[in-house]
Amino acid sequence: MDESLSLKPFLKETGKVSKFTIRYLSKWFLPPYEIKELIRQCYVIGYKSLPLVGLTGFIMGLVLTMQLRPFMVEYGVESRLPTIVGIAIIREIGPVITALIFAGKIGSSIGAELGSMKVTEQIDAMEVSGTNPFKYLVVSRVFATTLMLPVLAILSDAIALYGSYLGVNIKGETSFKLFWNQIFEALEFRDVLPAYIKTYFFGFAVGIIGCYKGFFCEKGTEGVGQSANASVVIASVLIFILDLLSVQITELLGFN
Repeated sequence: MDESLSLKPFLKETGKVSKFTIRYLSKWFLPPYEIKELIRQCYVIGYKSLPLVGLTGFIMGLVLTMQLRPFMVEYGVESRLPTIVGIAIIREIGPVITALIFAGKIGSSIGAELGSMKVTEQIDAMEVSGTNPFKYLVVSRVFATTLMLPVLAILSDAIALYGSYLGVNIKGETSFKLFWNQIFEALEFRDVLPAYIKTYFFGFAVGIIGCYKGFFCEKGTEGVGQSANASVVIASVLIFILDLLSVQITELLGFN
């Protein structure tokens, strides 16, 4: 009995999120198309997130290289350091870390922004004025997060690899050309494609959760804070779940 009671809120919330997602998918194809708002959201969500994502990627590549070097030297395979770091960043670490940073910055921002609009009854005012708030606020933001996260993940991977290059040359000497040649010679199509595709799902998850929590925010300033916090937590958990599923799917399809 206690177990069923504890599962009931979770199942109820899952059903609401699923219904919200279906509503998004059904509205995505229908006019009006808020192109200007979509472009604005891509700028806010994508371009303004680049400094944080880039800094995180650079530190990630640098630290990972410095941490792995002693073990590579111990086993006499220091020359393979660029290859190991490059594959690790591109296949797994880069997309997941970028998605988590994205969830922390954008997920909380969307949840707080829409939550504040809900509390101050701006969403209700949009409905009265004849504007479709779901189309204008939700569809544009979710589509923007879905489009921008893959771009940010690619840029983060590139910056992380540059950080790795600097890390390799702290206690060694490897030319820029040799470093990149070692990475690209080891990379295969199956290393890049699954990592790139799953970032679309990560971006969609961040957008849909942030919009859901903000769109159905409870009254009061406390509700706004709860919406922002829940957006980050749930989106981060979803990213790990989606990553686990993607690994299983790519393994079944023979990509691993």
